[in-house]
Amino acid sequence: MYRHHAGMEKSTHTPQYDAFRRRLAGMRKAAGLTQRELASRLRREPSFIARLELGERRLDVLEFYWLCTACGADPVRAAADEFGGDPYRSAQ
Repeated sequence: MYRHHAGMEKSTHTPQYDAFRRRLAGMRKAAGLTQRELASRLRREPSFIARLELGERRLDVLEFYWLCTACGADPVRAAADEFGGDPYRSAQ
């Protein structure tokens, strides 16, 4: 589980973002998609996916949702897997 950083460094330069990028690439590969195929599903250029996976471009929350959906993954579950916790467990 990731903790908040008081210094708020740029997220793309953190070990957590490196792990996040690897998980995105793993999600794409688990779906059996090439970068080109995923880009086509998102109606984006293939370099968009390459730049995301290389860490040259940030991914906003809406793009994360679209990317998960295009890979057949549940965005809520994917976020929970990344940051810890069970998003579907009711609060008590």
